[in-house]
Amino acid sequence: MDAGTLLGITEELCAVPSVSGNEALLADLVEQRLRAEAPELRVDRLGNNVVARTEHGHDKRVVLGGHLDTVPSNGNAAPEREGDTLHGLGTADMKGGLAILLALAAAAGHATDHGSVRFDTTYVFYEAEEIADEFNGLRKLFAERPAWLAGDLALLLEPTAGWLEAGCQGTVHVRATFRGERAHSARPWKGRNAIHRAAPVLEHLARQETAVMEVEGVPYRESVQVVRIEGGVANNVVPDVCSIVVNRRFAPIYSTEEAIAQVEALLEGADELEILNASNAAPPNLRDPLIAELVGTFDLGVRAKLGWTDVARFAAAGMPAANFGPGDPELAHTADEEVTGEALDGCYAVLGRFLGLA
Repeated sequence: MDAGTLLGITEELCAVPSVSGNEALLADLVEQRLRAEAPELRVDRLGNNVVARTEHGHDKRVVLGGHLDTVPSNGNAAPEREGDTLHGLGTADMKGGLAILLALAAAAGHATDHGSVRFDTTYVFYEAEEIADEFNGLRKLFAERPAWLAGDLALLLEPTAGWLEAGCQGTVHVRATFRGERAHSARPWKGRNAIHRAAPVLEHLARQETAVMEVEGVPYRESVQVVRIEGGVANNVVPDVCSIVVNRRFAPIYSTEEAIAQVEALLEGADELEILNASNAAPPNLRDPLIAELVGTFDLGVRAKLGWTDVARFAAAGMPAANFGPGDPELAHTADEEVTGEALDGCYAVLGRFLGLA
């Protein structure tokens, strides 16, 4: 598979808009391509989630996945090719990865020597990764069709610039509410300012130093940030309510329960605490035989995944999982998003050889 072909598939996918909530047309295209180009694979669909699987009776199964949706356009909706580089929305996050999945599925579907193929493979194309967790297609598949996702290793083709990004951080959002009493701002002693009550906690949070936790030799940089603040009624009223939302990104050394407890301790003094969401971290699993082989055979650089990805869903199901895909993650969601043919070709070559397809 040459880079020009992969770049062409990526351009075709990018030409189909698929902002979160509008993935149907792209899911249709993916399903049509799989049925036409990988006829030996079993293809199933649930909503806008498409899953294709080989069923050759191998001892091990590798699950590869990618999300169909993109964030809204940032003035880059239409893909534009410039030499070996494709610019535009979704090129890195993550239609370049989807192109590789389609190409690998086609190779698996046309493999005539099943003895050289090392694993059975599952290819998962799912919706709504970029928005609230309740809409996530992989979440729906795990809830309603978990057998479709079963395997011994999961790899998500999120953009990682060719690194293996091990596991992922967990994330917790907690809302803290401080209450006071309204009064006219000309007579503040008649009331109690809720925003002022929040100030010591805000100051305490601002002093928190970033911790770096090492897990299996991989450093995960943690963070605690106030991401929202609300309060005030009018310019002449002492506010009686102030709320802040705190986001904690934590290393896979902690459980979600431990992370929540850590945030609650930082918010001492608030009148009410509400857990808005909590998602588990995923461990690196670098000692897993398949991950160790992938890293060692292809001499991949390894680093922590800063941020949460759906590898955590596989980890919660007991499957080792990692992120490995083409494109620079720092360009994701920006107007400068792009992917190169070289990056696509390199990622395909690694995965193809690992699976015994190339």
